[in-house]
Amino acid sequence: MISARISPEEARATRLLIVNPNTNPRVTANIRAEIARVILPSTQARVVNPPEGPFSIESEADRDAAEAHVLALLRGSLAARHQAYVLAAFDDIALASARAFLRVPVVGAVEAGITAARTLARRFTVVTTVASALPGIRSQLERYGVAQMATARAAGIGVAQAAEGGGVAIERLLETIARAVKNDGAEAILLGSGGLTGSADRLRPHVHIPIIDAVLAAAKLAEALAALAPRGSSDEPMPA
Repeated sequence: MISARISPEEARATRLLIVNPNTNPRVTANIRAEIARVILPSTQARVVNPPEGPFSIESEADRDAAEAHVLALLRGSLAARHQAYVLAAFDDIALASARAFLRVPVVGAVEAGITAARTLARRFTVVTTVASALPGIRSQLERYGVAQMATARAAGIGVAQAAEGGGVAIERLLETIARAVKNDGAEAILLGSGGLTGSADRLRPHVHIPIIDAVLAAAKLAEALAALAPRGSSDEPMPA
């Protein structure tokens, strides 16, 4: 459980909790490092993952297994009184359930990433890790009303391999982006996996269109929404 002790400095700060739904510590560390680069000095972001659950979320079964652990983590964090939450996966894992009991903004990477992409381009492509994630991503594109302007492609790398960020992973991502530009008419790329957080800077020198990290887009949106909320706001549970 996250500590409920809050210093005077923390009380004045914008406090975010970013949840990586898988249990891969490398993914969590990458997200933590990238979040630290983009948030304001006055924002305090804690990046955590559940102690139990799938090491990678690459299928519907993984998603279902992760959800209960994510919700348990969120409920255990209530005493720390965060002002916004980020669910750092390109899937709405636990999003609706979390919004049902938290009083503060809960931002998903899918919705935030799509919002960013559609402001930058007439057409964009979601680039993800494994092909088994594509049906879920395409369903999300339909749900958020952008299926006519967006495509989805998999680079053929696992979430863990993506998080390692080796040369093979970057090469496959670049090949996938090139196909998206040539065949899909993509004018922007949306990285559709928490495992890809931290990859954008390595890809940008080789790509002439914008590359959006969905997790970072979610963090910045959560930061803005938290700053707009009254300072008395808290994440105490909604009454039954």
